[in-house]
Amino acid sequence: MLGVARIDGLPPDELPEIAFAGRSNVGKSSLVNALTGRKTLARTSHTPGRTQQLNFFNLGGRLMLVDLPGFGYARAPKSEVHAWSTLIRDYLRGRVGLRRLCLLIDSRRGIGPRDFEVMDLLDKAAVPYQIILTKADKTKTAALNACVAEISAALKTRAAAMPDIMTTSARTRNGIAELRAELRTLAIAAPLV
Repeated sequence: MLGVARIDGLPPDELPEIAFAGRSNVGKSSLVNALTGRKTLARTSHTPGRTQQLNFFNLGGRLMLVDLPGFGYARAPKSEVHAWSTLIRDYLRGRVGLRRLCLLIDSRRGIGPRDFEVMDLLDKAAVPYQIILTKADKTKTAALNACVAEISAALKTRAAAMPDIMTTSARTRNGIAELRAELRTLAIAAPLV
């Protein structure tokens, strides 16, 4: 794991990267842990704003996962929050190896104004992104279906958005295998032995 707090500290842009973004406490670190099958790879917390830098996880020299600081609520000085926001924007605009950004949305809360701001940034930067609904185990089926329908309608006019919305639960592991399989297609192929 490599934590980066400044743009000049980014690792070499040599591997395909998949970044995870979303509101504070949406479950980014929990999803990274569930996808990798390691409970403590990414630090999780019940306190919003705990991730304060870009955290890079090299998966066997084939793929890099990037856990971004959450946007929205954080118990930190405004100057620090501004610095994180600038770092994230600079990373998203200039990272050649970034193959996809997974924009995580809490299925209980649905899409909000800050999510649309991030989507605008991604559309302008031409960064492909996919909506991943988290905490699906805490949402009733009808509410989850309504959330998916609302987001699907919003994505129709988005240039960089992938049309498929995935629903996941880090706790019950629902949707984890499917998301892992999809993201695996972006990795460098394993060498033949």
